[in-house]
Amino acid sequence: MAGDPPTVFERLSAWLVEKTIPFDVLRHTPVFTSEEAAAVRGTPLASGAKALICRADDRFVMIVLPADRKLASKAVRRAGGIKSLRFASREEVEQLTGLQPGSIPPFGSLFGLPTWCDERLGEQPRINFNAGDHSISISMAYGDYLAAEQPVMGQFAE
Repeated sequence: MAGDPPTVFERLSAWLVEKTIPFDVLRHTPVFTSEEAAAVRGTPLASGAKALICRADDRFVMIVLPADRKLASKAVRRAGGIKSLRFASREEVEQLTGLQPGSIPPFGSLFGLPTWCDERLGEQPRINFNAGDHSISISMAYGDYLAAEQPVMGQFAE
């Protein structure tokens, strides 16, 4: 409807276009796991950029991992000098992003969150992720993602 605020997908696409960063959009049946997403996209699971919202002590951060890996909590706590680290609840994710878990693009900057990225995501030349919707994916060059988002890099996955 006219007057509705832009969707996360619209905001992200406009931001990438403004930065002259090329990307591809794939519309597909809704997917709810990284494995389903890789299958519907026809891409390697490791190229999926899984965005996790976590509470690190008294603040929220976005941690981006290759979709074939899990969060290495001890490594994240050590790297960030963090005492307490937990996944955000579904309600917290919705409050922070306006999105359902599993549909969050790996751009914490869209939501006012710092972005931390596991360096192994760069083992793939292109990354793929849900773009604010379970049925819309974006594919882009990993180097372009780094240039656009400028995340804190580290070893955050196992």
